[in-house]
Amino acid sequence: MSRSVGVVMDAAGADADQARLHQLGYRQELKRGLSLVSNFAFSFSIISVLTGVTTTYGTGLRYGGPVSMTLGWLVVAAFNGCVALSMAEICSAYPTSGGLYYWSAKLAGKEWAPLASWWACTTSVDFSLAQLLQVIILLATGGANGGGYMASKYVVLAIYSAILILHGLINSLPIRWLSWFGQLGAFWNVAGVFALTILIPSVAKERASPEFIFTHFNTENGMGIHQKAYILAVGLLMSQYSVIGYDTSAHMIEETKNADWSGPMGIITSVGLSTMFGWIYLVALTSIVVDIPYLLNPDNDASGYAIAQALYTSFHRRYGTGAGALACLGVIAVAVFLCGSACITSNSRMGYAFSRDGAMPLSRVWHRVDSREVPLNVVWLSVAVAFVMALTSLGSQVAFQAMVSVTTLGLYIAYALPVFFRVTTARKSFVPGPFHLGRYGLVVGWMAVVWVATVTVLFSLPVAYPVAKETFNYTPVAVGGVLLLSLVAWVFHARFWFQGPVTNVDAEATA
Repeated sequence: MSRSVGVVMDAAGADADQARLHQLGYRQELKRGLSLVSNFAFSFSIISVLTGVTTTYGTGLRYGGPVSMTLGWLVVAAFNGCVALSMAEICSAYPTSGGLYYWSAKLAGKEWAPLASWWACTTSVDFSLAQLLQVIILLATGGANGGGYMASKYVVLAIYSAILILHGLINSLPIRWLSWFGQLGAFWNVAGVFALTILIPSVAKERASPEFIFTHFNTENGMGIHQKAYILAVGLLMSQYSVIGYDTSAHMIEETKNADWSGPMGIITSVGLSTMFGWIYLVALTSIVVDIPYLLNPDNDASGYAIAQALYTSFHRRYGTGAGALACLGVIAVAVFLCGSACITSNSRMGYAFSRDGAMPLSRVWHRVDSREVPLNVVWLSVAVAFVMALTSLGSQVAFQAMVSVTTLGLYIAYALPVFFRVTTARKSFVPGPFHLGRYGLVVGWMAVVWVATVTVLFSLPVAYPVAKETFNYTPVAVGGVLLLSLVAWVFHARFWFQGPVTNVDAEATA
């Protein structure tokens, strides 16, 4: 009897989800097989604090050190929470895979909808895994000072290509299998944080004091920056980099049951738990930091990869071998791999939604789904785009870093756009979904917008003085260039054919 009731409830929920999607103007084309937990798992896996904290730890260590990370993390978390809450509220009102760009279109008003949609599209890559594997190979073969093998940029690109192909194959699987990888990513991050948090401090013969962890301010950054406020501002970027990608819950929402509630909860819980686990992991890592200049020195065994060197030193001093450090880095590498797979998942769903609205060249090709209801063509398009982006690393590492900065900062700007429209043009017309902030929606929304504006400035600050070609922060130039090209493309081409979200169900179905 209970099973029959459950089946009826599932059918009713599926009908409600499909009906709401029809009201928004779209047919149900993707298989709706994700639960709230699965939706959360994708965002939690793509945020991946093991990935974000580990790969950006050196930045925080250089700019401000322990205090800018352990206490700065809490400051960033408070404002990032405002962004997540505001996005969750909008997600509940508009449960479509288009996510950011669809929300911007609907909230900006008819006149500005297409332009807002055009600007709010972005992509991301997972080149950091190949670089982490480069360091693991280096340490496993003796380290930089022991004749270890340092993979060339061509080898790193080859590793990266192999990773991308694996990600493409994983994302070609049906949603029930893809859901399993998302849940594995969430589990791996939780288990990894717990394991490393217990293991790392217990291995170190020499540990930092609580006073050092929470109050030490590093001003010896070697970058010619001496003003503490400036150093702290740049150091906060480490925390901001580490919690990103939670819009994935929105991009997976057309494959999620009870979408207008599960999607927002996926966003909120993934950010909340990532904030908590990330801080715990951050404190554990900082407990083994006792010689900051050495960890950041490019002449150490890990070629300046701070966390790898700290782990290697701790295990080597305790056991006479760095094998344990390699195992820890291996755990992190698996987390990065699963994060990269989730990146392709999110990008492909965004591409699917964008092409469904005719906003991409060959949109009919990218919008197709196969017999298993998988957007296979756009999955491999996401892989190809990620590979092309990484090719810039062959010519100039500076150019590659600038491109990565564009995608990172661009994503935050994309987060802020619909929230900005929610508190301005749509402040009176916005119709909330099941999850909403009530009378606090406008206040939280404005805090989110102001924070993203602040982060945009921080991302654009010079990170070294005097400014030179090798140290110049190309982020504002690159972001400004992208926005300028988008505007030019809009004025001379896109405005004549791109009209934002396009209904693909007839009027009777949406009535």
